[in-house]
Amino acid sequence: MTITRAKFAQSPSPRGDFRAYATEAWPRLLRTARLLTGDADEAADLARAALAETYARRRRVPRDDADFYVRRTLVRLHGRRRSTRRRRGFTALGRALADLPVRQRVVLVLRHGDGLDESEIAEMLGCSQGAVTSSARRGLAALSTRPLQEVHP
Repeated sequence: MTITRAKFAQSPSPRGDFRAYATEAWPRLLRTARLLTGDADEAADLARAALAETYARRRRVPRDDADFYVRRTLVRLHGRRRSTRRRRGFTALGRALADLPVRQRVVLVLRHGDGLDESEIAEMLGCSQGAVTSSARRGLAALSTRPLQEVHP
């Protein structure tokens, strides 16, 4: 279910429509935020902040795709908040993703975690499709040198 700009702006009860959208989108946003941050609490804070900012600007959502706008907001907020601390409890994949430059991590999460194509990611990040392809290639190359499974004796 995608709530469109028209529904946000013209609904007699925009709060109710947004609440329904937020409830439906929450698991996807939380998964994306968790992949970006590597921390459950930080991911929940990031997802809530993205939804709050989207709600505040719902009448100015630039597209008829709320998912695009919320995801773009999530990525932008993550770029601003990026913690340099390494947290305990990261999985091997989480540690490897955390060590990537922000752009590479974001591209890989959106491409492989959220299933977006390169043109959608380029539009979301405001860059060329070639830059997305390059970031994905470099990110995957960096991940290929890391063990991504936990080894337990």
